[in-house]
Amino acid sequence: MSDDKVLTYRQDVLTFASEQYGTEPECLWASYPDYAVLRHWNGKWYGVVMDVPREKLGLSGQGCVGVLNVKCEPDLIGAFRQRDGVLPAYHMNRSHWLTVLLDGTVDRETIVSLLDMSYDLIEKGTKKRGRLRREPK
Repeated sequence: MSDDKVLTYRQDVLTFASEQYGTEPECLWASYPDYAVLRHWNGKWYGVVMDVPREKLGLSGQGCVGVLNVKCEPDLIGAFRQRDGVLPAYHMNRSHWLTVLLDGTVDRETIVSLLDMSYDLIEKGTKKRGRLRREPK
């Protein structure tokens, strides 16, 4: 895949999060300025966009690849991991999170669907714990 495809899918994720949930990416680490956290209105993360060295993900080739970490229903983790471009979570709990390549291996519809699931899981977790619902800004 070309670098343009990576940038397009990364921007698609950030644009979707902004339009759908009113979420603006937060760059929390000075040493990783391209890493962006997507935070639910309750303060919990529902996505992380990163550029990770391919070797750290067990992928062949040189350089970095754009990825999105998303929370996933634990019962669906195994099925999603059977798909090309969906990997065990990078730096997150692997029983609850997935890493999705943003290089075109996974289609945009699947990426958006996974981002929706992640957001909903964070929402459900808030309701389960009985927190007061606070509307997004």
